[in-house]
Amino acid sequence: MSDDLSPRLALPFLNAGQAQKEITHNEALTLLDLLTQTVVVAAGVNVPPEAPVAGQCWIVGTKPDGAWSGSAQALAGWSESGWRFCLPVPGMCAWSLADGAQLRFDGTGWSVGILRAAGVEIGGVQVVGERQPAIAEPTGGTVIDAEARGALASVVAALHNHGLIGT
Repeated sequence: MSDDLSPRLALPFLNAGQAQKEITHNEALTLLDLLTQTVVVAAGVNVPPEAPVAGQCWIVGTKPDGAWSGSAQALAGWSESGWRFCLPVPGMCAWSLADGAQLRFDGTGWSVGILRAAGVEIGGVQVVGERQPAIAEPTGGTVIDAEARGALASVVAALHNHGLIGT
């Protein structure tokens, strides 16, 4: 990485005594516009669109062609000056208009619509949490009624533990 670029997003720095600093500054702003609250038209696209509009972005596919050659999995944004490419970093997210879902880069590729979380809370109440052990099915015995009641009690307890039914 060049000393003239920021370490994470490769934004250009201004240098002391640099002529026409506005060019470097405007390039950094263009890249920030591409990377901040990123929304892409589509992901996994290998061929650049024929008539992009300034500000539109795509996530390049794994086998890019044409103007996107050599930019596999990068964010490609169209500006008045042409294509700008940003290499993704692990944890980077974007919203895909085509998929109606969030995309996340894990360091090797983009995943679509996968949510990773330890739990989900609604109104301060956890409604989804750790996976609970499987509820045993009734087996054997001559009195199925007692086993059925035990299995149902386990189901009800699991629903209580997940906040899916009131206590």
